[in-house]
Amino acid sequence: MTTLDMTYVRAQFPAFSVPELADTAFFENAGGSYACGQVIDRLTRFYRERKVQPYAPYAAATAGGAEMDEARARLAAMMGVKTEELSFGPSTTANTYVLAQAFRRALKPGEAIVVTDQDHEANSGPWRRLAEDGVEVREWKIDPTTGHLDPARLELLLRDGRVRLVAFPHCSNVVAEINPVAEIVALAHAAGAVTCVDGVSYAPHGLPDVADLGADIYLFSAYKVYGPHQGLMVIREALGMRLPNQGHWFNGDTLYKRFTPAGPDHAQVAAAAGIADYFDALHAHHFAPDPDAAKRAAAVHDLMRAQEVAVCQPLLDYLGARNDLRLIGPRDAAARAPTVAVDLGRAAEPVSAALAAHGINCWAGDFYAVRPLTAMGIDPDIGVLRLSMVHYTSAEDVARLIGALEKVL
Repeated sequence: MTTLDMTYVRAQFPAFSVPELADTAFFENAGGSYACGQVIDRLTRFYRERKVQPYAPYAAATAGGAEMDEARARLAAMMGVKTEELSFGPSTTANTYVLAQAFRRALKPGEAIVVTDQDHEANSGPWRRLAEDGVEVREWKIDPTTGHLDPARLELLLRDGRVRLVAFPHCSNVVAEINPVAEIVALAHAAGAVTCVDGVSYAPHGLPDVADLGADIYLFSAYKVYGPHQGLMVIREALGMRLPNQGHWFNGDTLYKRFTPAGPDHAQVAAAAGIADYFDALHAHHFAPDPDAAKRAAAVHDLMRAQEVAVCQPLLDYLGARNDLRLIGPRDAAARAPTVAVDLGRAAEPVSAALAAHGINCWAGDFYAVRPLTAMGIDPDIGVLRLSMVHYTSAEDVARLIGALEKVL
């Protein structure tokens, strides 16, 4: 099979069998996707059978620890990185904050970092606060009309060789254009800088091959990738062991513990193995067996993206043809994530409430993207209407959305 079997996919998500949810179309996936059944089953089993301190020498504790290790190993393999290079934390925001404290100690006077005004605040605010300690913070600005992040502008910021970190998004949660990560990473590395990529808005659309991208740090949130509320953080070994340890001193030799000063949520880490279960189930249903986890993940990534591009394009065409709103980001679905933000020129939240009456579940606001909205001349107080899809969004869902928009707008 070369196209996504939507009947099979939606059968993997218990939410679609709940009457109150089955009768609606869900377009708030960028705020958090439905959890797949594999994750729910693992979380339930852990709380029922293994809710003890893991790794102790008795059956329940041994099984719980093994499942936590399984989650880390399988997801790391799917992203093409070493098991110890993947760590879990309470959220991407918290993980970024901890990383910023490590860089705060590592950066020297006269060195600089680059942030963007395209980012969600989680991968912008913690880095900008380093200015309080004398670190120069340079802003890579978006095009105020399109929201585009031009690599040529980054080259100018890197020219003097003093930049040590470039923090940028794989794609923005309001602009949604997919940035050329590998190209940006290469520019940063050539200038002597490392990179921190915010993948929160990209990973739900297919796990990235972090090794292929070349990113030094890659962050995303499991609860937007059909899993539990955890932040996942890839830190490549060379960088991670060079940065100052932020965890307990006696854990300093263990890479996946160096940047998680709080104890991990055991049950949620274990349940994250269900994400790998789900991706592997998709692969097994659609493709011949492949022993290489990264290749399986890549095939599933492409399968999911093809579905998303197909269902998103009619919505982009519909919105792009209207002259009473501003569609943010590219009009080509292949160039963006299927997270579609719309500037209505008026308060957007009443419109999302009106859509709910037509069975469309979505939301409006600034989505912690105050900087990009402001840069594009959009008042964060009135916000944008955001209509976000993932691979389980059907063509029928999108047709229903367009029909509701016709009535509400």
